[in-house]
Amino acid sequence: MNHPVPTVGVVCLKGSEVLLIRRGQPPRLNQWSLPGGRLEWGETLAVAALRELKEETGVEAELMGLLDVVDGVFPARPGGEITRHYVMIDYAAGWTSGEPVAGDDAADARFVTLDEAMALVEWDETRRVIAEAYERFGQ
Repeated sequence: MNHPVPTVGVVCLKGSEVLLIRRGQPPRLNQWSLPGGRLEWGETLAVAALRELKEETGVEAELMGLLDVVDGVFPARPGGEITRHYVMIDYAAGWTSGEPVAGDDAADARFVTLDEAMALVEWDETRRVIAEAYERFGQ
């Protein structure tokens, strides 16, 4: 029996910039997105968010708050059978140290401006969550 998979994502802000990763694994392979990944057994959401941020980018941050919980239901092709179902818990965080270096599942990692993020990110939900982080926690 299939079950949704809990995941965490981090909108990491550094001044007026946001940290993005280019996905190295499906779903959304090669698309720009937020650092994040699956929750591990016995791990809290906050610990998972900061661990995934560090593993994928080498960056450390302090969580500022919960942004949203997003449904990630992905069919193999538009209108096709669902092959992945994630429950994505997204946090805002403030950068504390480290320069972005792609690691783990990321093919690239970098800080970009809000305008650049809105142009690079293809998924509407990710753009919406980034905008929410700027609105609530941006400087």
